[in-house]
Amino acid sequence: MTVITPQWKRRLEIAVTSRGRDRMLLKILSPAKEKGTTTLRVGSEMWNYLPQVERTIKIPPSMMLESWMGSDFANDDLVKESSIVDDYTHAVTGEDEVDGRQAWQITLTPRAGAPVVWEKRVMWIDKNDDTPVRDEFYAKNNLLVKVLIYSQVKKVDDRMIPTRWEMVSQVKEGRRTIIEVTDNVVYNRPVDDGLFTLQNLKSGR
Repeated sequence: MTVITPQWKRRLEIAVTSRGRDRMLLKILSPAKEKGTTTLRVGSEMWNYLPQVERTIKIPPSMMLESWMGSDFANDDLVKESSIVDDYTHAVTGEDEVDGRQAWQITLTPRAGAPVVWEKRVMWIDKNDDTPVRDEFYAKNNLLVKVLIYSQVKKVDDRMIPTRWEMVSQVKEGRRTIIEVTDNVVYNRPVDDGLFTLQNLKSGR
């Protein structure tokens, strides 16, 4: 992950393990200053472990729109990944060429009472390989807050995925975050339930 702002730039190496769409563990491997900082998500709940002070902090709902590790990805982007199916209605609202790829435009509207922060999301999905192309996040009054651009689609393990994700802020000039997925990703491997626990979060296994 590379975070770019008008004032500074920094790079993080992160190991990620997930099970299904509701369990995820992210551990920072470098740089040394953040090494060992770990984020655990189980369902809609989220915790951060800070090794420098040996503290585990539960992320409250009021902090879901806060930046994750200074990036343009919010805590909510991690926690709500699984809600894209359950919390929104979906409609194909067009088709277009986006970044040289023929894509379906899909508009996501929150279901009544759904615990989501976005008033609307507009996604583009590649017609040929069903991979995401672009995802726009809108707040109230149709304000476009940020755009997630997917590119460099290639086969990783047993599937085709975009290996470069660029989140570009539309409200903070010059801010963007790039995630580059490495080639050593593996899918459909057994994962121990004990990995996604607070005890393991503290142990740093």
